[in-house]
Parts: sequence; structure tokens; C-alpha cells
Amino acid sequence: MTNTVENEELGEAGALDVSSIEHSVIFQMKRTQTLLTRRFHSRFAGFDLRPGEYGILLLIATNPGRKQTEIADALGVQRANFVPLINALERRQLTERRPSLQDRRSNALYLTPIGESFVQKICQVEAAFEAECTARLGGVKAREAFLALLSRVVAGTAATSP
Repeated sequence: MTNTVENEELGEAGALDVSSIEHSVIFQMKRTQTLLTRRFHSRFAGFDLRPGEYGILLLIATNPGRKQTEIADALGVQRANFVPLINALERRQLTERRPSLQDRRSNALYLTPIGESFVQKICQVEAAFEAECTARLGGVKAREAFLALLSRVVAGTAATSP
């Protein structure tokens, strides 16, 4: 009898009840983020690239000449955290800052020729990664519905954030 009590105290009496977190939106989102981040790092290991840097490069590639603050805001990155990310990308000669044509007090961001080539390569890897995610979701329509739901969560969160 003592063994049964000890086993129960040690959690060895049966399957762990995870229902409290299984049905939690915040936990499932965090868990998904963690798993996808691990997969991202695995896929992009040869590029020495973090997800935040990836997002910055894509936004600069599709919006050359935009101000640092615009890119940071679009990614939801605070200015103090954004500058070191840009500095690191600049050291790698992937991006460059130039005075903004609209406001010389601001920096506009551009990809360098090395950065443009780099973005082409990572976009190929990302396309395969996205295809896997789309397949896991059940196809393109499911992916679109999932992204729409995530957008609603983000929009609702942004509206209630301090």
C-alpha cells in the first residue's frame, strides 16, 4: 500500500491529465510557436538566421527604402530591440541604411546585392517549409482559414494591448 501512495505522489499512478492545458488557446499557441521555431532553426541552420531576422529581410525585400520604424512597427518589435537586429544584418552585409529621401533624420533600409541573393535562397527554403505546414493543416483552404483566425486573434490583442 505504501508503494501505491508513493507512486501516486510521484505521478506514476497513470497517465498525466493534460486537459487543463490541452484546451488552452494561449498554451497551444505557445506550444505551436516553440515547435515551429525549432523547425525553423533546423531548416535555416545553414543560414545562421533567426525568425526575427527572417521577417526583417522579407519586409525590406518587399518594401525597399522604408524607414526603420515602419519595419519595426510592422513586425511588432520595439525600437530598442530592432536596432541590434539591423546592426547584425548590416555586419553580415545583408542590409544597409541610407538617409530617407522623405526625412533625412530617418534611416531607410535596403538589401545589399549580397542580401538580395541571400533572400532568394531563404525564400526557396521557406517555400518548402510553408508547403509542409500547409500539408499539416490540411491544404491551402485550411491554411487560409488558419491565417484568418490568427489575424483575428492578433487584431483583438492589438486593440486591447496597453
